[in-house]
Amino acid sequence: RAINMADSTKRALVYGGRGALGSAVVSLLKEKNWWVVSCDLVPNEDADANVVPKASDSWTAQAEKVQEEVDEHMLDGKKLDAVMCVAGGWAGGNAASADLVKNCDLMWKQSVWTSVVAAGIAARHLREGGLLVLTGAKAALEGTPGMIGYGMAKAAVHQLLLSLKGPFSGLPPGACVVGILPVTLDTPANRKGMPNADYSQWTPLDTLASKLLEWAEGNCPGAPLVEVVTKDGQTEMNSVKISFS
Repeated sequence: RAINMADSTKRALVYGGRGALGSAVVSLLKEKNWWVVSCDLVPNEDADANVVPKASDSWTAQAEKVQEEVDEHMLDGKKLDAVMCVAGGWAGGNAASADLVKNCDLMWKQSVWTSVVAAGIAARHLREGGLLVLTGAKAALEGTPGMIGYGMAKAAVHQLLLSLKGPFSGLPPGACVVGILPVTLDTPANRKGMPNADYSQWTPLDTLASKLLEWAEGNCPGAPLVEVVTKDGQTEMNSVKISFS
């Protein structure tokens, strides 16, 4: 179903829109009168439209389904103002772990598959000067021996971001490409898994969602990688410079 709205309505796609951070982002965008399509394995009822790929499908099949359904929602020829991929997950384990390959496979699916598909959507549907956000991790700026799959997948997202930021990336002219590199987000799952942690060192979802909205409204940070660090209840976001050359 093609969208039908006033030309001035801003539009966003949130990949991982039913997760903890994704739900916070969708909720805030709707509060600000954006039109939002959520892409996740489970629908987000707050979104205007949902694209729900099958977890059992291959990477190619998921990408084709998402692209086809997003194309249908954009039949009026209008462009997206923002594509935000906040999908992801976590799994631990070193090289001796019995679940090494299993966890690496899961991390690749949750972080790399989604980021690449989101980048493809942005190349096709993002407006000139629009925002593309992908989710990396501060921990993956160095070795992660206790969580090899997680660090490897997030480092791949960092490389993807640097590639998308460069010339001839396939993105529309003037696109704002940003990777958020959080430490720990204050999610229900994290609180359940770490009930005795000091939550004042975790980043509130609303804080990060508000920053993404700020960027989507035109205040592009310029740097492709932005680390998100919360200490004693205060969150700072600083650019990170890395190079694979």
